[in-house]
Amino acid sequence: MTDDLALHPRDVRFDWSDVPLHWVPGDPLTTHALNTLHLVLPEGERWFVQVFGQALPHIRDPRLREQVLGFIGQEAMHAKAHDGAAAHLAALGIDPAPFVAQIEWLFRTLLGDRQGSAAVRHQWLLERLSVIAAIEHFTAVLGQWVLDADALEGADPTMLDLLRWHGAEEVEHRSVAYDLYMHLDGRRFRRIRTMVVVAPVLAWLFVRSTRWLVANDPSRPGAPRWRDYLRAARAGRLPRPGQLLPAVWRYLPRGYHPSQEGDTAQAVAYLAASPAAKAAL
Repeated sequence: MTDDLALHPRDVRFDWSDVPLHWVPGDPLTTHALNTLHLVLPEGERWFVQVFGQALPHIRDPRLREQVLGFIGQEAMHAKAHDGAAAHLAALGIDPAPFVAQIEWLFRTLLGDRQGSAAVRHQWLLERLSVIAAIEHFTAVLGQWVLDADALEGADPTMLDLLRWHGAEEVEHRSVAYDLYMHLDGRRFRRIRTMVVVAPVLAWLFVRSTRWLVANDPSRPGAPRWRDYLRAARAGRLPRPGQLLPAVWRYLPRGYHPSQEGDTAQAVAYLAASPAAKAAL
C-alpha cells in the first residue's frame, strides 16, 4: 500500500436550489454526460459498500482493514451526495427513476449475492472484488481528470464542487480496492479478464445514460452526436478518448499499482479547499 493516508468520510452537504438545468452554460451534452454520474454511481457505490462489508472478516492486515473502513464511509457519502443531485434533476423535470431502476437490477440482481456452498460464495466475493478494483481504476482516472479540468471553471460552482470533492476522494482512496483484491486473491488472469468486461460495459452505460438524459431533457436540446462529444472533449470539458483508452492498458501489466495514477497532493489540497468539505469540518 502507498499514500498512507487516514481515510475518513466527509459529511458534505450541497444546496441545489440555484443549480440550473444546464449547469455547464450553453452545453447540454457536457451537462448530461457528467450528470450520468448521478444516475449510475449511487447504486454502484452502495454495492461497493455491501461487498466490502462481506470482505471485512477475511482481512488479515489491520492497516488494510482500517483503509477499507474509510473507503466504505467515503463511498456511502458519495452515494448520498449524488442521490441529492439526482433528486434535483427530478425537480427540474428529468425523473431519473426509470433509468436508475435498470442500474439497480445490474447491481442488486446480476451482481448481487449468490447462493451456494461457502466456497462458491467466496469465489463470487473475489470475482466482485476484482470488478470493484477495475471500476475504481477508472474512477481514479476520472477523479484526476476533473481536478485538472480547467475548462469547467465556468460551470455552476455547487455542481463543480460535488464533482471535484468526489474526484479528489477517488484519487485519495484509489489504491484500496486493488490492495484488497490483491490481499484476498491477486490472480492476474482474473484481474485482466475483469477489466476486459468492465471497460466496455462502463463505456456503454455512460453513453446510454447520456442519451437517455438528453432525450428526457424538457428543453429538448436535440439528439446527442459523437461530433458534439469530440468537440467538448477537445475543449477540455469532457475526457478525451486518448485519456480514457490508454487507461485500460495501464491496468494490465504485472507491475501495475493504482499509486501510479493521480496526484495525491493535489487531491488532498482540493479537499482542504472544497467549500462543501470545509463546511463539513
